[in-house]
Amino acid sequence: MSNIKLFESVKIRSHWNEENQKWYFSVADVVEALTDTVNPKDYIKKMRKRDPELNFNWGTICPPLEMIAADGKKRKVQAANVEGLLRIIQSIPSPKAEPFKRWLARVGYERLEEIENPELASQRIREIYKAKGYSDQWIEKRLRGIAVRDELTDQWQKRGIKEQKEFAILTTEISRATFGLSPSEYKELKKLPGKGENLRDHMTDLELIFTMLGEASTSEITKKVDAKGFVENKTAAKKGGKIAGDARVALEKETGKSIVSKENYLQLAEKKKRRLK
Repeated sequence: MSNIKLFESVKIRSHWNEENQKWYFSVADVVEALTDTVNPKDYIKKMRKRDPELNFNWGTICPPLEMIAADGKKRKVQAANVEGLLRIIQSIPSPKAEPFKRWLARVGYERLEEIENPELASQRIREIYKAKGYSDQWIEKRLRGIAVRDELTDQWQKRGIKEQKEFAILTTEISRATFGLSPSEYKELKKLPGKGENLRDHMTDLELIFTMLGEASTSEITKKVDAKGFVENKTAAKKGGKIAGDARVALEKETGKSIVSKENYLQLAEKKKRRLK
């Protein structure tokens, strides 16, 4: 659901926004797919009239983005990310939209359950990774990594880091100092297909460990020096990443093996399938 694999039989135009690391989808294409209308623009106008709240926030939910039109030319169209798209779907009174609405209701119920009992969230994440074929040992490291990352982003937010772009730059500084690669370069090394793939879901055990070390070290340094603002936090990120980077180099020298791996989960899963045949 997170990458909108909901319209596999229908072509929905999409656009990857590098700045906020999110997919955006043509609202007109989605409306046409869910309603069979011959005039999506007219349908959208009527839908906005029916839903004043949606109409009031339309400019925020649906920024204009360039996409390829049917004639092959680029034109600006109304587009929405996953969150915005699901909000729009709530306003579509069509039988085809009902599965989405039921899904939203189920997810909403699950989130309320997780607020009452946070352990349920961890359990569900484990089940998702387990279903994908990850080992229990890898899952534990991945979940621990999520907790370490959350602690770091909390520290950044408390210290004046608000923009998504700043979070991305700081993360890149840690990654470069730890592995000698930015996250985008790491994805290229692993040959991850398509944008939006989570790099950490394709890391080996040791890559996850050194990622955690870099981010945990950054958190500790940030607190120790009481870093404030982007510049001071960037310095702390470089220092935290260097601690992990020095440890990585030391281990590589001792073992003669590179920690940075070209392998990704997709390849490992394929190897596992072949062994089971």
